[in-house]
Amino acid sequence: MTGYQYTTAEGQPAVYVDGKRPWWLLSVVYPLFPVYAVLLHAWTGSEWLLLTPIVLTYGVGPLLDWWLGEDQSNPPEQTVPALENDRYYRVLTWITVPLHVIALVVAAAYATTAGLSPLGWLALAVVAGLASGVAVNTAHEMGHHRDRMDQILARIALAVPFYGHFTVEHNFGHHRDVATPEDCASARMGESIYRFALREMPGGVIRAWRIERERLARRGHGVWHWKNTILQSHLFALILQGGLVIALGWTMLVFLLIHNLVAWFQLTSANYVEHYGLLRQKGTDGRYERCQPHHSWNSNHIVSNLLLFHLQRHSDHHANPGRRYQSLRHFEGLPTLPSGYFGMFVLAYIPPLWFRVMDKRLLALPHVNGDAGRVNSG
Repeated sequence: MTGYQYTTAEGQPAVYVDGKRPWWLLSVVYPLFPVYAVLLHAWTGSEWLLLTPIVLTYGVGPLLDWWLGEDQSNPPEQTVPALENDRYYRVLTWITVPLHVIALVVAAAYATTAGLSPLGWLALAVVAGLASGVAVNTAHEMGHHRDRMDQILARIALAVPFYGHFTVEHNFGHHRDVATPEDCASARMGESIYRFALREMPGGVIRAWRIERERLARRGHGVWHWKNTILQSHLFALILQGGLVIALGWTMLVFLLIHNLVAWFQLTSANYVEHYGLLRQKGTDGRYERCQPHHSWNSNHIVSNLLLFHLQRHSDHHANPGRRYQSLRHFEGLPTLPSGYFGMFVLAYIPPLWFRVMDKRLLALPHVNGDAGRVNSG
């Protein structure tokens, strides 16, 4: 296994080995779960097995997170440059992009040709949408880096659920305004996920187009210029999803509509749990303080992090957005989620339970200390 040499605080030579290195392959193969569902149905004929990915993700996943617990280890800071320059980690994200495309194409083709009942057809559309929601996460990891291959593949990954505005909105809108009332992608205390979705989904699209229009204008271009990165991703989406409609028929329009909405709601679910109620304070100059690790909810749960390219170490990501997934750190004293994202999503979908668990946890944070004026409540 690859090791990275460094010098300890005592001046002794040492070698750091990333014990998760082979396990990051789980993030690569996880998005193929619609294919696994199709294979189970083809093997058994049972449409119930099309729901297997949902049961495994939202049932077994949280149980495994609870059983295996958390990993709070960090790579030695001296090894981070070598760790981030290790091409292995970057190639894993690259490989994942075509697998997102394959998962959608297989699910769409099977839904059209396998003679499924309406409920079986609907189940496969939902399962495919859940997988494509993960494509936004893959794009999220690559979209923060200027490497040309990362940027191109991020736009292709976002094309799978037709969510091409995400990188612009996330990098230049959400990261700027995170944990403030001005951010449509930061949930407020007492706001249900359903109310949040009605604000976040259209708000993100509007903000992304405004940011991209302003960027292009600074360069002397109109919004419909070919350098518009949102349109670039949408072009890939039209080729992919339009090709599926042409090849498989007009019913594919309904399948893709359901698929896209489910994928978008997955991203909304992640945004909801990541910053719920957290607030950056304003200084005497009226400007918000710099984003710190305690402005994001964090989770070190092992299984869900290995399936999501360390997305859940969200505190370090927002404080240091240039860090790649393999080097994201745990910090002491962070706002901490009681489960990984899959368990938290289920909790969020039942607002009374969410409020009962999270509002108490939010107000108990050291930097809040029960002061409702120090939380984001709108």
